Amino acid sequence: MDNIMSKLRSLDAYPKINEDFYSRTLSGGLITLVSSIVMFLLFFSELRLYLHAVTDTTLVVDTSRGETLRINFDVTFPALPCSILSLDAMDISGEQHLDVKHDIFKKRLDTHGDVIEERQDVIGSPKIEKPLQKHGGRLEHNETYCGSCYGAETSDEECCNNCEDVREAYRKKGWALSNPDVIDQCKREGFLQRIKDEEGEGCNIYGFIEVNKVAGNFHFAPGKSFHQSGVHVHDLLAFQKDSFNVSHKITRLSFGDYFPGVVNPLDNVKWTQQTPSGMYQYFIKVVPTVYTDVSGHTIQSNQFSVTEHFRNAEIGHLQSLPGVFFFYDLSPIKVTYKEEHTSFLHFLTNVCAIVGGVFTVSGILDSFIYHGQRAIKKKMELVLVVVHAAVRKTDDLFLDEEASGLMTGFQEHELSCSRKNMKNTHAFEHLGGIVDWCGVGGGAHCTEKD
Repeated sequence: MDNIMSKLRSLDAYPKINEDFYSRTLSGGLITLVSSIVMFLLFFSELRLYLHAVTDTTLVVDTSRGETLRINFDVTFPALPCSILSLDAMDISGEQHLDVKHDIFKKRLDTHGDVIEERQDVIGSPKIEKPLQKHGGRLEHNETYCGSCYGAETSDEECCNNCEDVREAYRKKGWALSNPDVIDQCKREGFLQRIKDEEGEGCNIYGFIEVNKVAGNFHFAPGKSFHQSGVHVHDLLAFQKDSFNVSHKITRLSFGDYFPGVVNPLDNVKWTQQTPSGMYQYFIKVVPTVYTDVSGHTIQSNQFSVTEHFRNAEIGHLQSLPGVFFFYDLSPIKVTYKEEHTSFLHFLTNVCAIVGGVFTVSGILDSFIYHGQRAIKKKMELVLVVVHAAVRKTDDLFLDEEASGLMTGFQEHELSCSRKNMKNTHAFEHLGGIVDWCGVGGGAHCTEKD
């Protein structure tokens, strides 16, 4: 048993050190405080990501067929009356929706942008005041009204009971209604008078249209549209105007349903026309999009990008119709967004990576600072030792010079003394000789001389 415990102890990757050998520093304390704050912030960031769903984005080829495209719009024309504004849609397959009225609503606006009247898109209604019958007489009692289409009827049984029916019959024939006053229905309904009454007004048109999921266009333009020699034109002669201001503001434009995170680049876009008349064009690239939320609910929608272009137009020039045109094309690539939660094991792994990474980096930084401080301290101590040794050497040289000077002086003094002593010795020796000579035989002489 002890052998097993010993082997387990030898596998310890975290050997313990006696606390007496620890050295705590100020820099280590600051690094510990900062690293703790960083770990705390990163942990809460990771926790927030774990609690909220993340969106995974993928790109696939769009293989859908036979679907329709819903176009939602809310556009305001501050200088075009609702009575002359119409909506058309057509695509490259040849399908056309001319003067669309279903699910379309209009608001009459005054010069300040305030709503005057809101109605579904329809112009006028017949006033039963003895209208002109198809056979030429006036409507009498107990008769069914059947108005004339003025040569535009497709069968003998067809009736045009209001101005709108006559305009529609003319549109189908490809005719322009140049003078509405000669049409009994339009005259009774006050078609031109209504246009004059709405002069200076604006119009807010909103709603949606369903079109085939192929390339095409839809546009807002004055007048009723029709085809003439294979060309799409609008009847502008009935309005008796020389120019049309197509300044507009797009409050909302989307292709399909809303989904979280979608950005429609034309929302709240405003454009003001500077020339008398013109055609404003938007070229749109539609990208099919599928959004799946956390609960598994799927939304089939679209995103789009857009470029813009404006060109001047002249009234009567068929290729330059005044209006706002939206040309759209479909991308072959579909974008899929899928919301999903991060797994707990992934969250735990990230937390461990945060703690371990910050701890390791802070340890490296603390070691670098600690050893750097020690190296600098040792260098400073070495410099102090060298300086101290140099000072001591300088002091020793100075003392040696002083001692040398003292010894030289002492030697000179001693030499001087020896020289004096030698002179005295010679003098004494000379004096002794004299004394000896006097004592020998010349004493008298010495006395006299002395």
